[in-house]
Amino acid sequence: MEQRYSSQVVVIGVHSPKFPNEREAENVRRAILREGIAHPVVHDPELLLWRTYAVRAWPTLVFVGPDGRILGVHEGEIPAKALLRAVDRLLERTGVTAATPPEWLAPEPRPTTPLAFPGKLAVDPARELLVVSDTGHHRLVVARFDGTVTAVIGDGVAGFRDGRFADARFREPQGVIVAGDDCFVADRGNHAIRRVDLARGLVETVAGTGRLGYGLPQAGPARQVDLRSPWALWYREGLLFVAMAGSHQIWVWRPAHGLLQPYAGSGMEGIQGGPLERAWFAQPSGLSSDGRVLFVACPEASAVRTVDLPGNPNPKVGRLVGTGLFDFGDRDGTGDMARLQHPLDVAWMGSELLVADTYNHKIKRLDPATRICLTWIGEGRAGHEDGPADRARFWEPGGLAVTSDRVFVADTNNHAVRVVDRASGTVTTLQLRGLTPPLA
Repeated sequence: MEQRYSSQVVVIGVHSPKFPNEREAENVRRAILREGIAHPVVHDPELLLWRTYAVRAWPTLVFVGPDGRILGVHEGEIPAKALLRAVDRLLERTGVTAATPPEWLAPEPRPTTPLAFPGKLAVDPARELLVVSDTGHHRLVVARFDGTVTAVIGDGVAGFRDGRFADARFREPQGVIVAGDDCFVADRGNHAIRRVDLARGLVETVAGTGRLGYGLPQAGPARQVDLRSPWALWYREGLLFVAMAGSHQIWVWRPAHGLLQPYAGSGMEGIQGGPLERAWFAQPSGLSSDGRVLFVACPEASAVRTVDLPGNPNPKVGRLVGTGLFDFGDRDGTGDMARLQHPLDVAWMGSELLVADTYNHKIKRLDPATRICLTWIGEGRAGHEDGPADRARFWEPGGLAVTSDRVFVADTNNHAVRVVDRASGTVTTLQLRGLTPPLA
């Protein structure tokens, strides 16, 4: 819409925060850069504009005429074609033919750091390989555990193209998982799953059409299904599980049969458990497993969920931490007494679960048996500081990967990968040697 009506319509975003961390202006600024938003955004931490325009839901579109009068309101998501038709009709009504946006509407430049807003990580301990979703640069980075970069996958330009590593294109890739010589990628911005052949140096699309699905997508051949923001992946015995954040579901792809289908979740947003097909999730964005159940990070409910894997005679969805869409905080405790704030990832570490408590800028430990959740690493304020566990600082960590002796952390807003020594809890910053930002 912005491209089609650049001389007739001015788009202004209004940021109405839900979480305390979203009330901080610098965090909002980082989110604007991370999401590539080119229009101006009003930060409204006190929800003044929210109340003025009688907004009730995220997102809400308010159409305002040249005289300041409200022409229409739409609550919730809207397909692009329907939005274009609505704007066409409004422009006819108002008679607007041209408008020159002021110069101050120019967006800030994107980061020029070697990494930009890294989202997720994966490791192959046998080969000591680390895969980083360089989300802001629309590419993947493969490195050894010592930081030596061995491959860059994608040319750094947002797009949707298969081919050799240097020619392939992604759009805001997130979840990655290594399975033998394959690395699967949740290509979030393209609403697709990509497969990277690490041995042959090739990228191919294995699921999704590149189009955003509306409503509840139906099962079908993987390349024919319109997906909704796949965000995280987990691979087990020939099954690829997908955290489909946009439809509040967990999906499963069987490469041997080519079928992609819902596994858990009704599509409703919330925290309801029970039978797989009736459960509710809230933008699932992180996956891990102990071999018996899937662990799911649900950021919009500040929750960690469990999902029984195939083979269980009566599979269900359960809950370890989190009680509701508007119950959040930073509190260590047991079960329903514990509080997280928008956790984006989980990782199994032998006998307990690590949680990237993203908006609290911490890494926490969660015992699934007792439901005890305690702070492990992080002082709790946004920043970039290495050192002992209680003094280290992160800035919205969004991804975790575990080896026998260390934990890798995608420290998203610091454009960095941090390394935690499992024995001591000491945090260092990984230097990715040989990595440069993409050419402009």
